[in-house]
Amino acid sequence: MKDFIEELTWRGLLHDTMPGTQEQLNKEMTSAYIGFDPTADSLHVGSLSQIMTLVRFQKAGHKPFALV
Repeated sequence: MKDFIEELTWRGLLHDTMPGTQEQLNKEMTSAYIGFDPTADSLHVGSLSQIMTLVRFQKAGHKPFALV
């Protein structure tokens, strides 16, 4: 797999990042989280996009967390 930033950019899912993000992700395993509101009526396509981003993050060798 390409590195995480290249993968998201290739898919058109990334517009910009903080300086040093790609270097950090290429240097070592990094943790990231995405939170979901448990009081929401339902999940939506935006939620699926976030979950798939976590899947790609994990496939790139990093540690994802989903918080509810």
